[in-house]
Amino acid sequence: MSDKQEKVLYVSGEESLQQIKLRGDRIGEFSDSIFLLAETNITTIEGAIDQLQPKVAIIDSIQTMYDDAVDAAPGSMSQVREITGVLLRIAKKKGITIFIVGHVTKEGNVAGPRMLEHMVDTVLYFEGDAAASYRILRGVKNRFGSTNEIGVFEMRGQGLVEVPNPSEYMLQGKPVGESGSVVACAIEGTRSFMIEVQALVCHTYFNMPRRTAAGTDYNRVNLLIAVVEKRLGMQLSDCDAYVNVAGGMRITEPALDLAIIAALISSQSGRAIDEHTVIFGEVGLVGEVRAVPQAEKRVAEAIKTGYKTCILPLANKISIEKSGNLDVSGVELVGIRNIRELMNRKEWSGNV
Repeated sequence: MSDKQEKVLYVSGEESLQQIKLRGDRIGEFSDSIFLLAETNITTIEGAIDQLQPKVAIIDSIQTMYDDAVDAAPGSMSQVREITGVLLRIAKKKGITIFIVGHVTKEGNVAGPRMLEHMVDTVLYFEGDAAASYRILRGVKNRFGSTNEIGVFEMRGQGLVEVPNPSEYMLQGKPVGESGSVVACAIEGTRSFMIEVQALVCHTYFNMPRRTAAGTDYNRVNLLIAVVEKRLGMQLSDCDAYVNVAGGMRITEPALDLAIIAALISSQSGRAIDEHTVIFGEVGLVGEVRAVPQAEKRVAEAIKTGYKTCILPLANKISIEKSGNLDVSGVELVGIRNIRELMNRKEWSGNV
């Protein structure tokens, strides 16, 4: 906005003007249309907005702001409700856009009263593992459009930079010909991208086998381990099992089930999956492979990324072939009904 010479007001209740300036100089240049204000009193902030008439105002953060007319501590329910109401009135009266920055809890929800999310027009979450360099900007509420869009960004020295091809980014460093490594296609919002699912199965020396899931749902992994043991007769009750979605991204959609099972089988048997194969599908308790949504988009992403074989639910394969909307001449679609059929595929290598 500032590059277009639109006035932007950044109000900080947590940092001094010098700290903001140092951070701004590190990630770019300050233009003459960016104005800074270190203040927590909403009356003073409203006066600054009246005087400056900015196009965009940023309040960082709502939990530090207070109103003298409210007898409560900053961050309390009364203060947050009153401050948000004042900001809403300013935005609608003056026709400006106001971004309200809020703290989040350990569970990833906005700290404080939930009514804050109900009062505003749009709610955006920045998600990402602290150990990973990328972040996902996700819309969970939008009164003016769809919430099915996400943005993927990488944290660099100059700030957040958009990742135009998340698939290539997520698969960097993937081992070739190693057991326990499988490529799957995930959907986040309307974006599809390839991810690597890793599994390590080894004999346990404890009374209770250790099970760990990083980047996916722990209970879902335990369920899939039970399905593999019951439906394929593979002994896993005396094994530790570790499942990881490489890159730090958290994926909880059921379409990852088949890839997790393939990675577990691969690690336990010591057989690798062909590196040009991508796998996705939901797995039920009796071992059946169920159809997943947006399968055509997943296959299109696999073709674009250069994969030659796609193992997917049979129902999805039939649907894609019937529709004729996607040119699948460059990829072999392998539809399976249950996980037993997965064991017999030629994509498995010999013992390693």
